[in-house]
Amino acid sequence: MSHTATVREYLLGLQQRITEAFAGVDGGTFLKDSWTKAKDEPLQGNGVTMILEGGSVLERAGCGFSHVTGPRLPGSATQHRPDLAGAPFEAMGVSLVFHPRNPYAPTVHMNVRMLSARPQQGEPVFWFGGGMDLTPCYGFEEDAVHFHTVCKNALEPFGSDKYPRFKTWCDDYFFLKHRAEPRGIGGIFFDDFAEGGFENGFALMSSVGDAFTDAYLPILNLRKNMPHGERERDFQLYRRGRYVEFNLVWDRGTHFGLQSGGRTESILMSMPPLASWAYQRKTRPGSREDDLYRKFLVRRDWV
Repeated sequence: MSHTATVREYLLGLQQRITEAFAGVDGGTFLKDSWTKAKDEPLQGNGVTMILEGGSVLERAGCGFSHVTGPRLPGSATQHRPDLAGAPFEAMGVSLVFHPRNPYAPTVHMNVRMLSARPQQGEPVFWFGGGMDLTPCYGFEEDAVHFHTVCKNALEPFGSDKYPRFKTWCDDYFFLKHRAEPRGIGGIFFDDFAEGGFENGFALMSSVGDAFTDAYLPILNLRKNMPHGERERDFQLYRRGRYVEFNLVWDRGTHFGLQSGGRTESILMSMPPLASWAYQRKTRPGSREDDLYRKFLVRRDWV
């Protein structure tokens, strides 16, 4: 089996395992939308978008697989690899964002992906990326500790340097520069990873993907039925506005997909179903909402 076939088989299996696990928690069904790019489009390829909307636990949850090829790598993919700028490429990955209904249950994002490029001279070059991060509206220290512990354990077999390195990378990346504010409590993030060749990169990517359900499902089960009212819902929608801002303004994955001619609906499935903005909004000192800014939207070592 070729390298790309091996990765494709793993990613499709990962998507299936995750959506089955979370459909079981929600009680709803992920709708399956298989797609193929038209021959006259800039990208060629196919994918499967799995989407659950209006669920009892998950207000909107999207988990997509895509596998595309293109004639030229866009600039958003070669910031750290200028030698590959303009080379034909192949990209595949699984990306998900789950927006729970309960304001006390955090939004979560996970992505694992492989890119390969074929320079004019030489063998194909493979590199991997991905990670996962947690974005609460109401913070709980035990949730942050659990999430980061699972992330750390997933990376431990690949060297003790990986978790602190990828945690810092996540803190740096998921940051709204225009607001000088972290998106959430972080997690891990890595990109352009090629250390140890294909086998090591694929193993690390797989370990991260396999750890997702253990990292998030216990938190969702713990928070999904917590009592809440209009105040919490209003704050949830306001905080979701920040999530939209990051994805549209700063996220390289969104930019890569749109710049390279990707499938718009699948790229934007990370958007929440509802969000709000306010010109002036202040939290009451000492409130649970104020705690989010003072205790959780700050850089911390959780484990």
